[in-house]
Amino acid sequence: MGSLTPPETEMGYSAPSVRQFGVFLDNKVGKLLELLKMFEQDPHISVAAFSVMDSSDHAVVRMIFSNADAARHLLRKSGYTFSEVDLLVVELGQGQSLTTVCLHLLAAELNIRFAYPVLTRGEGAARIALAVDDTTLAGQILLRKRYVVLGEDDLG
Repeated sequence: MGSLTPPETEMGYSAPSVRQFGVFLDNKVGKLLELLKMFEQDPHISVAAFSVMDSSDHAVVRMIFSNADAARHLLRKSGYTFSEVDLLVVELGQGQSLTTVCLHLLAAELNIRFAYPVLTRGEGAARIALAVDDTTLAGQILLRKRYVVLGEDDLG
């Protein structure tokens, strides 16, 4: 008799996540445009979301792409300094709101470190990128609450 493997349980399931790049830029006129044009010229990469944090001498542009591997290669090739972190991208469907997302994560004592909207839309539903203390647990909670959690392939 062959060996049986146990079925995948919900607690063992890891929700999809996406890779965010924090790109460091000199705080000079035209630097953001230069960065965005670089990605616009590559047919294999589209910018799915971005947020800019500004200071007097530099800016950090948080970016999510449709193809993280290609984006990483292009950033390295172009000499940009950047960091990477996994995020959840959550689609807010009918009857769902950012408030209810926050309530569900608060109930699990999970902190949202930062959040920003995603540019791509799915059939009229808003999408939000969330950086949380525990991506796996937050993803499992949101999936149980019937939210759609998206992966990189869903952002193209």
